[in-house]
Amino acid sequence: MVKNRILIVEDDRAISDGIAVNLQYSGYEYMVFADGQEAADSLGADHSYDLALLDIMLPGIGGFELLPYMKKYNIPVIYLTAKSDTLSEIKGLRDGAEDYIIKPFDVLTLLVRVEKVLERTGKLNQILRIGDITLDLENRIVTKGSEEVVLKPLEFEVFTMLAKYKNRTILREKLLNEIWGADFFGDTHTIDVHIANLRKKLDIADRIKTIPKYGYRLEDK
Repeated sequence: MVKNRILIVEDDRAISDGIAVNLQYSGYEYMVFADGQEAADSLGADHSYDLALLDIMLPGIGGFELLPYMKKYNIPVIYLTAKSDTLSEIKGLRDGAEDYIIKPFDVLTLLVRVEKVLERTGKLNQILRIGDITLDLENRIVTKGSEEVVLKPLEFEVFTMLAKYKNRTILREKLLNEIWGADFFGDTHTIDVHIANLRKKLDIADRIKTIPKYGYRLEDK
């Protein structure tokens, strides 16, 4: 499976390293530049990107000035910036950015937004693999080995989220909010029931780990 490739242009090493690690864990490839001019020079030179994460205040060429370069190569942009004023946000979005995220940000929320932009722009890879389990996101089909496993719609959503963030612990509340929505009035026991069903149907009780008082982690050995 060809992985989505993400361009990161960020001059704060701690931030770019944190983003890169989480992108890698989520199955993406990435390239990092700390200088806007160097990032611009990389475009079209054996480098293709499905999405760019741009800071605005950069050495070389700033994020706003980088946007036309990205448009030339049909690369959607998410701004990640400390510029929290409304005028900057309006400028970024009106100029053509897909999203505008103000620092500091939650990395799992960033990953969801990355996925949504890739999906919206038709660039998202639609196949996930966890060991011998394959998820076809477009057709909503799960197979284990050569056999199809029938999951209920919400079971599919829960397993998909665990698979996308494999080897990382996800809060029960995070699963609940992302899948059922913030307006859901039930409790986190709903998640526990779906996890139990997934363990049984997919025969992966040893790979979906319960993290007491926190959530769950799907381990990809």
